[in-house]
Amino acid sequence: MTIVIINNFGQYNHRISRTLQYLKIPCKLMPNRTNINDIKKINPSGIILGGGPSIERIGNSKEYIKEFDVPILGICLGHQLIAEAYGANTRSSTRESYAQIELDILHENDLFKDLGDKITVWSSHKDEIESIPENFQILAKSDKCDIEAIKHNTKPIYGIQFHPEVQHTPKGPEIFTNFYNVCKK
Repeated sequence: MTIVIINNFGQYNHRISRTLQYLKIPCKLMPNRTNINDIKKINPSGIILGGGPSIERIGNSKEYIKEFDVPILGICLGHQLIAEAYGANTRSSTRESYAQIELDILHENDLFKDLGDKITVWSSHKDEIESIPENFQILAKSDKCDIEAIKHNTKPIYGIQFHPEVQHTPKGPEIFTNFYNVCKK
């Protein structure tokens, strides 16, 4: 039951690993250039695509989305990569955000289970999803971003624009625990 964390060179990728370790969730942090077969050898129960500074440094991240039939959680750039892998576009945000914000949860779902309809999260991004891909729904929004969280309608694939791995997202550990519970199903 290992979750593979794909390091897309974002400033918080190691925090994802530390948070999962703190929660006693087995995980392995791997560079985004890792060969798909090397990840298959681990037989991950889930994949987390970490954030990153630019689309030019995504390595094999989009291939992981297409290749693996396990729960996937994309964070920040990982969220945008999921949208792009399924045919949506991203753009520079007109409302860049580097602050603690309030998230409106629009739909009851496994990722935000038992968190209520509003939570405080840390936002740190300059790009965003322009529109949701086909077969996805918007799970959450904020004043800074209309598409803060998405989920595939039939697969356990989630994307979140915000950062649950930092202390400025108080319910971040619960989000990771909820994702791990999805991976155990």
